[in-house]
Amino acid sequence: MKMRQLRALCGFILLTLAVLANARPKAGSDQKCKSGPVDLVFLIDSSRSVRPHEFETMRKFMIDILNTLDIGPDTTRVGVVQYSSQVRSEFSLKAHRNLESMVKGINQIIPLAQGTMTGLAIRYVMNEAFTAEAGDRPKVPNVAVIVTDGRPQDRVAEVAAEAREKGIEIYAVGVARADMASLRAMASPPFEDHVFLVESFDLIHQFGLQFQDKLCGVDLCLESDHGCEHICESSPGSYHCLCLPGYTLNDDGKTCTAIDLCAEGKHDCEQICVSAPGVFTCDCNKGYTLNEDKKTCSMIDYCSFGNHSCDHECVSVLNGYHCRCNEGYRLLDDGKTCQAIDLCAEGKHDCEQICVSAPGVFTCDCNQGYTLNEDKKTCTPIDLCAEGKHDCEQICVSAPGVFTCDCNKGFKLNKDKKTCTNMDLCNTVEHGCEHQCVSTPGSYYCVCPEGQLLQEDGKSCGTCKSANIDLVLLIDGSKSVRPQNFELVKKFVNQVVDSLDVSAHGTRVGLVQYSSRVRTEFSLNMYHTADEIKAAVMKVDYMEKGTMTGLALKHMLENSFSEAEGARPASRNIPRVGLVFTDGRSQDDITEFAKKAKEAGITMYAVGVGKAVEDELREIASEPVEKHFYYTTDFSAISTIAENLKLNVCPEESQGEIEVKDPCACESLVEFQQATMSSLEQLTQKLAGMTARLEQLENQLLSKK
Repeated sequence: MKMRQLRALCGFILLTLAVLANARPKAGSDQKCKSGPVDLVFLIDSSRSVRPHEFETMRKFMIDILNTLDIGPDTTRVGVVQYSSQVRSEFSLKAHRNLESMVKGINQIIPLAQGTMTGLAIRYVMNEAFTAEAGDRPKVPNVAVIVTDGRPQDRVAEVAAEAREKGIEIYAVGVARADMASLRAMASPPFEDHVFLVESFDLIHQFGLQFQDKLCGVDLCLESDHGCEHICESSPGSYHCLCLPGYTLNDDGKTCTAIDLCAEGKHDCEQICVSAPGVFTCDCNKGYTLNEDKKTCSMIDYCSFGNHSCDHECVSVLNGYHCRCNEGYRLLDDGKTCQAIDLCAEGKHDCEQICVSAPGVFTCDCNQGYTLNEDKKTCTPIDLCAEGKHDCEQICVSAPGVFTCDCNKGFKLNKDKKTCTNMDLCNTVEHGCEHQCVSTPGSYYCVCPEGQLLQEDGKSCGTCKSANIDLVLLIDGSKSVRPQNFELVKKFVNQVVDSLDVSAHGTRVGLVQYSSRVRTEFSLNMYHTADEIKAAVMKVDYMEKGTMTGLALKHMLENSFSEAEGARPASRNIPRVGLVFTDGRSQDDITEFAKKAKEAGITMYAVGVGKAVEDELREIASEPVEKHFYYTTDFSAISTIAENLKLNVCPEESQGEIEVKDPCACESLVEFQQATMSSLEQLTQKLAGMTARLEQLENQLLSKK
């Protein structure tokens, strides 16, 4: 019923758009063309190309159409929207309840006179004009009449299609410069009923007579030979054919063809589709039964009948069943009973040593003392010696899965059958002792001649000069030093290095240059020989600028003597020595970090030249200050200071200038080491005597047995 009302309204609008000027009711006639309730929105183009007198013609055109309609809240509601570059609603569907107020609203419209954004206007009508808030009624046909005189400046096809999909019937009336392609893109089909194009606004009235019959005409389905095979549906001045459910209208617009959903593949039957016009049912092949979903099929389960007598498993097949055995079993000739398959007994395996059987499968294993290889078939003797799974001290003798221990030549296997004892290691190993090797049971140690000390490597010997320190030199690179004097400073540093026994395990040397900033030239752990250090010193570049001695002391304390930069742990009691070389007054405070350096156990030496301030040098130097403080007026004399500066030599070599801070004074250390070595020799002799006595007692006991 709604469809017939919509069609009637569409025809009514078509007629109304054209006939009013020539086909309006005569004076005094109150007859209205009855078309049923409709919600009608005029969408009028008020772009710059529409001249004022043309807009007045369009205003009169809308009023003439309204005069033919049955206006009212329960019959026909009308809204007006004008557009150009923008869209403006003049009044909504619910704004006016009678013809008089509606005509007044149309007469008050002021043209926008801008561009032609037709697509924007259609979207506004779709989203705003035909809404419940604007007065749109449910189940009442929606009709839009678009009147335009030009080509749209935006896209209209997509938005017009969207509007039509929402049920809006669109009539497109083009005047003068309007584009037929755009009109057809906007209008509803069929285009011959919904698209109009005239040469000027003055000619709109020419459509009156040709559409008068469509507005209030006869029912062509009843009074003409319509030729519809199934159903004829009338609309004002026209008709169209419909088909019964399950049929589709053919291209001739009259005859119908049954819809075969099976043939079109529009079904979800698993096996057989049985078609009827517009519907289908599903069926199954022989041996299958239709499931409850009426779509899928399941094979008839003959095993579920319980009469199969299979030993292990019953397998249903089409129109019957057969028996099947579990994995590792074989079906016997009776087709029902199963027998375990013993692949080991049948020799159907490739195990090298042991075959372990399970029904239908096997695994391989190995004899004791062997291990199964990655191929899970072959075996390899377990070589505990090669795998390191033994605790022999010297020689491991392997057998599959076991081992015995032995000793190298000159060694004896102990009673634990694992460890070995060498009674004279000094004669059988490369001991590396520089002076003398002393053997002990299973070990040895090195000793040095009188007056020398054993070094950290435990093998080499050295004089007191070889005592170990960590030395960091802070050299002044300020502008007052000058380049030629800075070269003398570098030679001074190398003179100091020459007096040291430099090595990774001996004395380590680091160098820091400072001026207005501080730069580590090399850290304590960077170089390990005197030649490397001296070469690095000669490559140092002169910094120039200020004299920030306090900042340099802070850097030395917090960075240079850190373990990260090579300082050895404090637990090793390696003396830490800092030497500051400067030629002038510091531009920052030295008190805090000079004090903190000495509190941290760093022995501080201060060497000043030229304009160096004596009070600052004395504040830097350790106690007694007289032994840790040096000064000369001329850079040429600093080589003399280097000769007298003995940082880690014995007290008698220091010539009284510098106190040795090493708690183990060299002379005492030599005496202690020599006494210790003498005691160790005596202890070794006693142990050797005890070992000989124990062997003698052991032999006596064995002979008594």
